[in-house]
Order: sequence, then C-alpha cells, then structure tokens
Amino acid sequence: MSQPTLEIQLQTLPNQPGVYQYFDAEGTIIYVGKAKNLKKRVSSYFTKTHDNGKTRVLVKKIATIKHIVVDTETDALLLENNLIKKYKPRYNVMLKDDKSYPWICIKNERFPRVFSTRRVIKDGSEYFGPYTSMKTVSTLMDLIKGLYQLRNCNYDLSEEKIKNGKYSVCLEYHLGNCKGPCEGYETEDEYNENILAIKEILKGNFKDSLTQFKQQMKQYAEEMHFEEAQKIKEKIEVLENYQSKSTIVNPKISNVDVFSIVSDESYGYVNFLQLSYGSIIRSHTLEIKKKLDESDKELLELAITEIRQRFHSKSKEIYVPFQVDLGEDIKVSVPKLGDKKHILDLSLRNAKYYRMEQLKQIKIIDPDRHVNRIMAQMKADLRLKVEPRHIECFDNSNIQGTNPVAACVVFKNGKPSKKDYRHFNIKTVEGPNDFASMEEVVYRRYKRLLDENQSLPQLIIIDGGKGQLSSALKALDDLQLRGKIAIIGIAKRLEELFYPNDPIPLYLDKKSETLKIIQQLRNEAHRFGIEHHRNKRSKSALNTELETIPGIGEKTVVELLKQFKSAKRVAHAKLDELELIVGNSRAEKIYNYYHNK
Repeated sequence: MSQPTLEIQLQTLPNQPGVYQYFDAEGTIIYVGKAKNLKKRVSSYFTKTHDNGKTRVLVKKIATIKHIVVDTETDALLLENNLIKKYKPRYNVMLKDDKSYPWICIKNERFPRVFSTRRVIKDGSEYFGPYTSMKTVSTLMDLIKGLYQLRNCNYDLSEEKIKNGKYSVCLEYHLGNCKGPCEGYETEDEYNENILAIKEILKGNFKDSLTQFKQQMKQYAEEMHFEEAQKIKEKIEVLENYQSKSTIVNPKISNVDVFSIVSDESYGYVNFLQLSYGSIIRSHTLEIKKKLDESDKELLELAITEIRQRFHSKSKEIYVPFQVDLGEDIKVSVPKLGDKKHILDLSLRNAKYYRMEQLKQIKIIDPDRHVNRIMAQMKADLRLKVEPRHIECFDNSNIQGTNPVAACVVFKNGKPSKKDYRHFNIKTVEGPNDFASMEEVVYRRYKRLLDENQSLPQLIIIDGGKGQLSSALKALDDLQLRGKIAIIGIAKRLEELFYPNDPIPLYLDKKSETLKIIQQLRNEAHRFGIEHHRNKRSKSALNTELETIPGIGEKTVVELLKQFKSAKRVAHAKLDELELIVGNSRAEKIYNYYHNK
C-alpha cells in the first residue's frame, strides 16, 4: 500500500486499549504489540526518530495496520501474547522453551487415581502443575505414596460392580499399598478424605495433613495400638522432612507470584517463583530473545503474561523489581525491605545463575553467538556507533625515564591477536614524558596502517587518564582520523573511562563483561610493554659490560654468557677459562680489560 493509505489508517485508529498488527507488502504479519491507547502508540512509530536500526527497518516494511479493540489492559496483554505465539512475527521477541511439562492428575472417577502425565485431558479431572522438573513430580508422587494408600489399577469401581464382587484384591493390597476399595474394604468417604489431603499438599499446604496425622497418632497411642501409632509417626517424619527441604519464606506470604529479570544486549532472562503457604512450590526461568531493543519493562510484562498462562497461575498478587502494567485484576508490589524483598532477591539470583549457565553453554556450543553477544554488549555499554570487532590498546613503559618504550596490543572479536602486537622504542622524546610518548606511538602506529592501506580498529583504548587521552587525540588530529575511530582512556585507580570532550567519566559495573575485556586489554598491554622494557634494559646492561670491550662482538658475548651465565662471572674468570671459550687473542683482550680497570 502507498504511504497516504497508511496515513488514513493511522487517523482512523481509536483512542482505546487494544492490540495492533503490522503487515508487510506480501500480507505477512511482521509485528504484534499492545497499547493503552492504540492511536497514540501506533502513531509514535511514524512520528519519532528511532535509535534502533531494526525498528527503523520495521517501520519501512509496514504496509498495512490492523487492530483489535479490547476492554482492559489485561485483555490486551493476553491477546498480544497469544498472537505472538500463534504467528511468531519476525520482529517480536522470541519466548524460548515451549515444551510440554509434567502434571499430577487426580482422575475424575470413584476412588480417584493419582498419577503423573504430560497430557491434559478435559474430562473433569484435576491437574496440578505444570512442574518444571520431572524430578519434582517423582518426589511428590513418592511422598503421596508414602503417606496414603491409594489404588493404581484402572478398574471401573462403580458401586454396583463392587457389590456384585466383580473384582478381587491384588498384590498391592497384600503389600499394604492399597486398602482394597475394589472389594469394599475401604469406603468412598475414607478414600476421598485422603484425596482432599493430597490436594492440599499439592497446593503447598502441609499444615492440615500434619495436624490430622498427629491427632491419629495420639488416638492410636491412647488406644494402645502402638504399631499403628508408629506407622503414623513415620508418615509425620516423612512429611516434615519433605517440608523442611522446601524453601520456607514466611508463612504469611501465600499465593504470590514473584518475577525478576536480568538482560543483556540480545537476551532477557525472567525468573518466576511461585509461593504457597510460605513455601516456594515452583521455580522457572524463561529466556527471551530481543528483536527491537525492548526494555526490561516490556520484556517483563510479556513474560509475566506468558508464564502465568503456561503455569495456570491464579495468584492475585505479584512481586516485581519495578512497576509494570498488568491491568486492574492483579496487585503489583515492588518490595523494598523485609521478607518480601528477600524473596525478590532470591528470584533475581536465580535469573542471574540461569543466565551464567546459558552463557557457559553458548560459549562451548555456539562460539559465534557468544562473540556476537559480547560485541553487541560492548557497543551498547561504551556508546559506540559500531561493534568493536578490532580493538587496540596502548601503554607506555619507562622507569625514571630510562629506555622509554610503548606497547600496542590488538584484540579481534574479544580475543588477543598476538601476531598483531607491536613494540615501540620512543625516538623523538627526551626524558620521562608519558604524554609526548603516547602522541608519538599513536601517530606512528596509524601513519603506518594508513601508508600500508591496512584496516583500522573500531576502538582505541589508552591506558591512562585525560592527559594521555588528549595526547593520543592530537596524533589522530594530525592524521585526520579524529571522529573516524572511537577512542577512550582508562584510569588505573577507579577504572574510570574517559571520552574526548566529556569531563564526566563513565563507570561500568565491576562485573560487566565489557569492563573485563577492557581490563584484559590494559593488563596485556602493560605486560607486553614491561617485557619489552626489561629486554631493552638487559641488552643495554650487556652493551656497557661486554660489547664495549674493543675487538669483542655480539657473537662472542653470546658465547661467553652461555658458558658463564652472567657478565660478572666473565669479569672474574681466569685467562685459561676464557681461552677455552673464545681463543687466545680475544681471551687476552677480555682479561686485560677487566684486570687493568
């Protein structure tokens, strides 16, 4: 469609909450979004300049706009989530992990069976879950079987068939795992009392079952039925042991969902904790792939809707790290202290741990994605125009002005490229002048790259503060490279990052990968520079001691040092010892030099 047609569509959008859909020229849905006010939200795409390149491309591709008006923001969230999952538009975030989860089913039948399943059948049965781990399901099923004697056969235990004696008890009855309802040894009311207790346990409420068992144990003891009392005691211990392994938060915090998020340039990780009767009964982390530089708020709103749908949560209150818009049906709390803040911090730790695990796996399984993610993160953290695929770092090295040298180390795709490292001997600067030395080596480095028509880096890092940075900038000015290469200085003491013409330094998170790579560059440049400086001082020391002896060349010096290990030992060597190494003539010259001083 032509642009005027889009303008007409924008003008006719309603000022109501709803969901909008963008289609390209081929009629393919490319984006789905929600809005409190459809007209304002959709119009903003076409009236403001977008920093994100992908958003600019999206806007160029929009040919048709469709919308659906809904009653509330909550309805808009749900509809947006369902449309994204159904159509998977190219420019919407991707919600990873759409697998089927295990449930615990209490079958809709007389004397209900309790079993685990991955299929939910709408036949009136009750399903608890879904659970994020089959191990959790197995543990719960073992707990239930240890506490209650339930049937596991699939007989139709109708009242009529039991009365007619259609069935007889099986091995499970004789093993004590079933009370034999198939022959009428257990009434339906007795059996259903156990089912009610199981439902409470699956909801996270252990209190009622513990109270009931303690009363039974006391009654059996009073009636002198000590064997039965002991069996009940063992069940109490099993239940209390399971309860103690659950993360207890605060018994007053019940029926609450907790959400937190950590993100980088490419992905968001949202952790979900579900609390019931003071215990965490579920934990799950959802990975979200960003498409349009979505904010943490946008990602969290979408993730909360998806997770609550996926796990059938009916909680009326949620805890989150910042305010989100979820409609009027849900109470949103942002805890600042106490037990509520503690459980939110626990959720955040889970999200961070999951992210670290994912990054470790990606680094091994998909190194290209790992590199791409780090480069995108560095671009964002350092406010660069392009990803810093090629970085060069400079460091000066001198001790009290002696043998001044400099080092340039090169990283490509976040890794050292040692074949591109370069040493520099300072040629034009007299005395200890770090600023002038920095200007010299930066000029020499990029003058050579330009002369040889080699590729320039996307980022230069200067090991030093504002003074060294200004000196490096002079060299770039002389080469007319100012503005063509990003350049920053890093001060050693507080890890401050300085930018040209900006008096306020940038401080990165101490744990950020961007800062770690910059520190690695700085440390590598320092090591490389010190190594060269040490070699130069050693060579200088050799020159003064041995090579200054008339008639003694470099090869002779090397031979002597191989044998005597140091110039001092050469000086104290006997004439016949020297003659064995370098011959009579040169031995006399060396011996006379040291003994005539």
